Amino acid sequence: MAGLRDRKKQQTHDALSQAAIELFLEHGFDEVSVADIAAAADVSKPTLFKYFATKQDLALHRIADHAGEAARVVTASTTDPVEALRDHFVDGLKQRDPVTGLNDNPTVLAYYRLILHTPALATRVHQFVAADQAALAEALGGGLTNELAAADLISTQQVLSRRNWVALTGGITADTLYRTAVAEAKQAYGRLLRR
Repeated sequence: MAGLRDRKKQQTHDALSQAAIELFLEHGFDEVSVADIAAAADVSKPTLFKYFATKQDLALHRIADHAGEAARVVTASTTDPVEALRDHFVDGLKQRDPVTGLNDNPTVLAYYRLILHTPALATRVHQFVAADQAALAEALGGGLTNELAAADLISTQQVLSRRNWVALTGGITADTLYRTAVAEAKQAYGRLLRR
């Protein structure tokens, strides 16, 4: 069980994150300063930097929390890696995990719009994707064949997630899209299973 000090640190971390996201969504990433975020969370700038090294980290830590997830799924599974990642993605769809793009909470949709339409954040997301791909390739055993497989698997997840997000921003609800999203996921991963 976490002690009082750890709980306080987590509360400060969460308060900074929440303040940052709210300010970014309201004013735009480039319009909000680190000082604005620190003030909104009622902490000093030096305290903020103890928790988040950069302004981009404040915006992207929710995505960074998933770093290496594909590699962890494959490593923990006893089934074929493609099947394991397919099942993980389909379960994420059922849970409406924002990473799958199938979450129509207005704040989640606005958050993804912010990430995808802010160049500094989009660039950082590409770095996360590249790191995930490298970690997955290593989990698969390394070498050219596994590097190519990892690229296919990570790209598949990215394409599916973006398709879901685009559909939801077009006005379709997550519940309405769910069956189509599951069918597309099975089709997409099935293509990789047949190779």
